[in-house]
Amino acid sequence: MAVNFRASARKVWQTAASIKTGVVLLILVVIFSAAGTIVLQRPNTEPDEMQNAYSPQALRILDGTGLTDVFHAWWFLTLMILVSCSIIAASVERFPNAWRYFSRPYKYPDESFRRVLYPQTSLAIADEETGLVAAERALHSLGFKPERVVREDHFGIFAERHRISEMGVYIVHASLLLIFFGAVVDGIWGWRGTLNLNEGETSSAVELRDGTTRTLPFAIRCDQAGQENYKDGSPKKWWSKLVVVKDQREVEKKEIVVNDPLVYRGVRFYQSSYGPNGKVEKFSITATPSSGSGEKREISLGVHDTVPLDADTTVRFAEFIPDYAVRDGQVYRRSNELGNPAAHLVVSSKASGKSFDVWFPPLEEIADNSKAPYQLQPADLQMGHFTGLQVSHEPGQWAVWTGVVLLGIGLAFVFYVVHMRFWAVPVRDGKTGKYTLWIGGSANRNRDAFGQRFDDLVALLEETLSTIPKTSPSEQVATVAGH
Repeated sequence: MAVNFRASARKVWQTAASIKTGVVLLILVVIFSAAGTIVLQRPNTEPDEMQNAYSPQALRILDGTGLTDVFHAWWFLTLMILVSCSIIAASVERFPNAWRYFSRPYKYPDESFRRVLYPQTSLAIADEETGLVAAERALHSLGFKPERVVREDHFGIFAERHRISEMGVYIVHASLLLIFFGAVVDGIWGWRGTLNLNEGETSSAVELRDGTTRTLPFAIRCDQAGQENYKDGSPKKWWSKLVVVKDQREVEKKEIVVNDPLVYRGVRFYQSSYGPNGKVEKFSITATPSSGSGEKREISLGVHDTVPLDADTTVRFAEFIPDYAVRDGQVYRRSNELGNPAAHLVVSSKASGKSFDVWFPPLEEIADNSKAPYQLQPADLQMGHFTGLQVSHEPGQWAVWTGVVLLGIGLAFVFYVVHMRFWAVPVRDGKTGKYTLWIGGSANRNRDAFGQRFDDLVALLEETLSTIPKTSPSEQVATVAGH
């Protein structure tokens, strides 16, 4: 039983560590991520837009499978966890050998290695020292730092460049793990919502995309908001002056614009919209006595304000309807959007005890505009505005962005940094006693370009050998003794 369990566990481990398994899982992540960009996502799309885009049956299927919220779906988070486990298993399985290769470079090639290595060549040399010196000079000319290597009573030259590229694939593995870790953290503990504030308003309640409300441990106040326009009148940018209020103290201030958010305790506030809120800040009117004997006055009112016109008469701003309709002699509010506005004022006379309904625009069925003791005319209407903020808390973003940076570094090592190695070993023929300089090279990728580099080294060696004077036997003995 124990043997069978170990065999099964080993089989599961080998499957998880398989490159095929990792590739298949990564392809699935890419496919479903693409689906998350093609299918409208419910957290970022209004319900009306979803219903217009899909039939009720299609929408039920998409909602049921989680395709309308892919990046928070349980199966997508599970898929990323499986990919992470596969990457970890593959790294654990292969990293020990890679680390030994990286930490203990193979500096002196034995005879069996020299027989099979490609590319390689041999050049005739006068003696051992001449070959070593020539190899050092040639490698220096190519920008390498050659190292003399001693194996028993034999000498050789070893040079390499960019050994770190052997670790590039593991940098990529680490970066993917960070990205998936951050995505899982965001999917479980992250949230997004909206917060609309009128100028001067303070709130800590964020409306999440699923319709629920999250209360922040601090409040946000909008001191001012506005819009800058181009010369043709089209919007150029929106801006808001925000203040973070905690324990009745202002702890942070910032003027935000699109893509320059306010960040406080991991919560980001982005500028997403700006517009009229359907509320009147000030309504300016002119009032002229109907009798024609008095002076014309200009007054300003807010909603529900009452202002005296004379000692006997007052005017009250009763209500403002941003989008009205008249039905059966009654005024109705169709919506809160500023579409077809109407203002209702009431002029009251103490002497007669009468009140007169004044409407702008004049509504003949219900208005008393012409009967009022004062003839009122609108002069100016100043609407209030709101700033729309997109609020997000994404605790895994640090891991995602760190992973993205590492991924760029790792891919650069994998595709553009080549680990090149060169060996040069003087070899003495046991029969003739003559020396040849064996030269070999190896690269972990881009072998065609490396072949040209190897040819350049051989050409430099031939040129260098022709300029080095032959050493006498006594000099050779002294050189060997020095080593």
